[in-house]
Amino acid sequence: MDILVCVKRVPDTAENEISVNGSGTDIERDDLVYSVNEWDNYAVEEAIQIRDKVGGSVTVISVGDSESEEVLRREMAMGADKGILISDGAFEGSDGKGLAVILKTAIEKDKYDLIFTGAQADDGAGQVGGMLAAMLDLPYASLVNFIEVSDDKKIKIGREIAGGQQEIDEIDLPCVLSIQTGINEPRYVGIRGIRKVASVEIPVLGASDLGIDQGLVGSAAAKVSRVDYFMPALGKGAEILEGSIEEKADKLIELLKSKGGIK
Repeated sequence: MDILVCVKRVPDTAENEISVNGSGTDIERDDLVYSVNEWDNYAVEEAIQIRDKVGGSVTVISVGDSESEEVLRREMAMGADKGILISDGAFEGSDGKGLAVILKTAIEKDKYDLIFTGAQADDGAGQVGGMLAAMLDLPYASLVNFIEVSDDKKIKIGREIAGGQQEIDEIDLPCVLSIQTGINEPRYVGIRGIRKVASVEIPVLGASDLGIDQGLVGSAAAKVSRVDYFMPALGKGAEILEGSIEEKADKLIELLKSKGGIK
């Protein structure tokens, strides 16, 4: 079974203090530590586990600048067989639909049984997977937290739905699935694995390589653009706890005691 996983390089929220920039159009990105998008990492782990059970290959693909190669190599060190970097100045400023167009064009150059995206990326929109499936005319399921491969024509999937309920479906192959966190436990990537893939060639594809109509991608083609980015004002009675984790925990306990929440 040949599986493609779309991955993205994003700021690591565990390693950064995220703040809004002076113009209010984005977060402050200077000196941020980056890593693979959390949801995408679960998708790669699931793809590897499926390949190990039934055979096949796992390809990771990313749309980004040259630094996105680092994310691809990390996922290859994790166990993916190969990586593809899609990079071109013409792609800068693409909205969700533009990114789906770019990925669709790259995906159509090969054949895959399964295409995974993370349930959402760092902007939280969660839209690329569904758009990609529609453009490829493939069945799609979101928030997938269980996959059982039964044969080469259908698979069984579980979806997390409202109220903590679980839904089980059968879906035809090939298909596109957006993977939810918690579907597995992503494996640790060691130095040995990173060194093993350090010299592996990763092809870089641009707009001309993919034959993309540049009028469909980039900021000029974007139908959605960010007009403001801000931290909401504190509401009445709201309080943000400052300090270390231990200090915040102590303050929270004090607040709960003072409000009668605990004794």
